[in-house]
Amino acid sequence: MIPWLVGVALAMQMLDSNMVASALPAMGLALGVTPVSLNVLITAYVLAVAIFVPISSWTADRFGAKRVFLWAIALFVLGSVCCAVSQTLGQMVASRILQGLSGAMMVPVGRIILLHTVPRQDLLKAISFLSVPALVGPVFGPPLGGLLVTYLSWHWIFLINIPIGILGIVMVRRHIVEVRPDTAPRLDFLGFLLLAFCMASLVICMEAVSHGSLSASAVAGLAAAGVACAWFYRGHSRRVAEPLIDLDLLKTPSFAISVLGGSVSRFVVGATPFLLVMQLQVGMGYSPLMAGLISLSGAMGALVMKSMATRILGRFGFRNVLQTTSLITGVTIAACATFTASTPIWLMVSILLVSGFFRSLMFTAVNSLAYADIDSANMSRANGFATMATQVGISLGVGIAAAALNLSTLLRGAASLALVDVMVGYVVIGVACAASSLAFRKLDPHAGHALLSQDKD
Repeated sequence: MIPWLVGVALAMQMLDSNMVASALPAMGLALGVTPVSLNVLITAYVLAVAIFVPISSWTADRFGAKRVFLWAIALFVLGSVCCAVSQTLGQMVASRILQGLSGAMMVPVGRIILLHTVPRQDLLKAISFLSVPALVGPVFGPPLGGLLVTYLSWHWIFLINIPIGILGIVMVRRHIVEVRPDTAPRLDFLGFLLLAFCMASLVICMEAVSHGSLSASAVAGLAAAGVACAWFYRGHSRRVAEPLIDLDLLKTPSFAISVLGGSVSRFVVGATPFLLVMQLQVGMGYSPLMAGLISLSGAMGALVMKSMATRILGRFGFRNVLQTTSLITGVTIAACATFTASTPIWLMVSILLVSGFFRSLMFTAVNSLAYADIDSANMSRANGFATMATQVGISLGVGIAAAALNLSTLLRGAASLALVDVMVGYVVIGVACAASSLAFRKLDPHAGHALLSQDKD
């Protein structure tokens, strides 16, 4: 029962994240803004997740995992309601930040509840069950979002969370016991503030460059402040006993390459759904439902790969797999730039299927490699670091894609988006993903070998 309850809450979050892109054109029409400018709804959500994930474990220890999990679900539902009733872009962005804050607490706190309440002999099965929501979102999110937008309205991609959330709250209160240690570790509050401002300034600068919302001097000043915060955090993390994000983990080569190279390759995760919506709905005139069904093919490719990843990694090794998959993923993403209204649907589906296949293998490898040489004492810190870096990479991917679209439109002297602008976005993201292979090239040929040996045992 407990894995099912936690899984349903996570599925609600994953579905919401994957449905939003399908509704961007409809929301833009309702809010009186261009669909491209609504990339901020994705980046705001992901940025909020990146900022608050590092303090999720402390929050659970300080206030109790069950209580935090309940509040996370309740705030996510509240954020969904606020999104549905938003009348301006500013209101919508604030609502998405609230969703991101609550979403940042759901996944790690849900894992904590499982680790402390499920019998050890059932733990592997329970943790494996949590991978299902991660697959449900990408598979069912785009077509479900397209269905709701096509036959109801964009508001329903948020309103659908209300009954799910209420049911989750009732069931969690009834079936999950409180999990709370006797003492909670001290929160590195200064470190949290420095990291939060650093990440926020980075994303805000990207948004400002993309949409021209700030002057060049303001962007430069904000970027300088963000760099200064990063520099101050570097010194601060060396002085405190338990830093929020332990930068010494980057001294482990496999972890450093996995996090840094993986962050660049994850531009694809944030950018591809956004670019597909701009291309299929805005550029080609497909309905949200049809666009969602076409997008589904990428997730299907990822599903096919799930059962094969371990064997492929065992045969070719992490280094070779990551170099190859980052290149192929980059090429297939760039190939999406060739899609036009006359491109057969079967060809688009085929390219997206292949891209999803290799993208899934790439992320399976990079996610596993991050922990290959990390000892058990530092595993929790490494998880927080890697999770934060993942969210920042996704957020930057959306921002870079939007900046490429707007810059292309500006250089053409056009007033609105065209397919050629989306082509530029695909090429930029594809090149970035392919370039991450240069980082993976620095891996030791035997990196991650211990993981494969354990799997055989």
